[in-house]
Amino acid sequence: MLRFLWDSISFQMLLIFFIVFLLVADYMKRRKPKHFPPSPFSLPFVGHIHLMNFTDPHITVQKYTEKYGNIFSMQMGSTSFVFINGLRMIKEVLVNQGENFMDRPDIPVDREVFSKMGLVSSNGHLWKQQRRFTLTTLRNFGLGKRSLEERIQEECQCLVDVIGEEQGNPFNPHLKISNAVSNIICSITFGNRFEYHDEDFQKMLQLMDDTVKLHATVMSQSRFASVQTFPAIIKFFPGSHQTIFKNWRLLKRFVKERIDKHKEDWKPSESRDFIDSYLQEIAKDNGDGSFHEENLVACVLDLLFAGTETTSTTIRWAVLYMVLYPEIQARVQAEIDTVIGQARQPALEDRNNMPYTNAVIHEVQRKSNIIPFNVPRMTTKDTILDGFHIPKGTVLLTNLTSVMFDKNEWETPNTFNPEHFLKDGQFWKREYFMPFSIGKRACLGEVLARSELFLFFTSLLQKFTFQAPPDTTLSLQAKLGITMAPEPYRIYAVPR
Repeated sequence: MLRFLWDSISFQMLLIFFIVFLLVADYMKRRKPKHFPPSPFSLPFVGHIHLMNFTDPHITVQKYTEKYGNIFSMQMGSTSFVFINGLRMIKEVLVNQGENFMDRPDIPVDREVFSKMGLVSSNGHLWKQQRRFTLTTLRNFGLGKRSLEERIQEECQCLVDVIGEEQGNPFNPHLKISNAVSNIICSITFGNRFEYHDEDFQKMLQLMDDTVKLHATVMSQSRFASVQTFPAIIKFFPGSHQTIFKNWRLLKRFVKERIDKHKEDWKPSESRDFIDSYLQEIAKDNGDGSFHEENLVACVLDLLFAGTETTSTTIRWAVLYMVLYPEIQARVQAEIDTVIGQARQPALEDRNNMPYTNAVIHEVQRKSNIIPFNVPRMTTKDTILDGFHIPKGTVLLTNLTSVMFDKNEWETPNTFNPEHFLKDGQFWKREYFMPFSIGKRACLGEVLARSELFLFFTSLLQKFTFQAPPDTTLSLQAKLGITMAPEPYRIYAVPR
């Protein structure tokens, strides 16, 4: 009987049955609970990927915010995302109910790159231990102290010198800025800065830069759809994601080599840097399993990426805006000349006496908006949010763009306007300004980043006037990667 039935079923019928089975299975898997945030009509398997503008995703998010309100959901492959918009709802998620949205999700597109260890992607007790230890260690090595300020000032001078070597010729400032910024976190992590021509240092920076760029390729519509829909098998297929995995392995090797060198001449009684301090914690063997070498590698890589990419990208935006707005550049330089002059280096204590320069830096951060959807969060338990049911394990994206470009808060949200941060000639701190996020998982390097931005920016404008080469049109178009970075550009640095 079974043989008869098998022989009587055509290949077409089997194919139809298989397709129907997959459709039903996909529907059952993605069926939403009652009172889940609303969403547009989705396609089987890929969800809403066909609706997303991956070049400028906030356009899509803005469109559906206007239709559904400040909470709505979208399906990307096998993963559901809930988008949170507006200051009230973002504060509810990140602060008021912060404990319910504390975890990081396991997103297939990043699973092979960002492990569940370290500072950025870890959760629960592990994350709390790593963050507490890192904050304490950063403070021990100068965070918020004069010693670290002097280290940044030294690097500012190195950057000024290397830009001066261009002798007024057009150049791309990208790697020079990354060199300088990365050296700050390297000096804390590895115990030393690197010369800009150091071969290993340049390889590390190039690997990091390539990984950031390739991430944008993976985030393209077809690739993202494939990775999100078939996460278990996509790692076996060729593509740009394989280069990312390879780069990540090389970066891990770079860090492990430095850890091994630290072990060779390590003295438990003294700590030269972050790695030494972490090795001390490993040696204590406190029994909770939070501190081990694999976690040390993950923490160092998190510090390197976060301490290099975000700040250097913001400085590149700052230089670009100064080229495109020469009148603002001139006004910053006039304030520098008045408060600091040319005889000494800028210092952090100058910041309170330079409201316009401070306002320009804040406006660069607001307008460049380099992490527009923040780092993803995940619910730790079933939660009610503004009347909607958010089940445990749901991925949330807090749309910082909706706050930092809120037309009801900012006078000219889509225009580069330092007056947003000035009131009666004094610097004006705005609640709607949150480039470092808010809550317990806000950027732990905010103090360091703010110090670097002020000192690097003022040091550069103290010594140079930045201009575009003749017959060159510079663009403010951003490219999507791990951060929203400016397109590569070439400029003149004219000595002052």
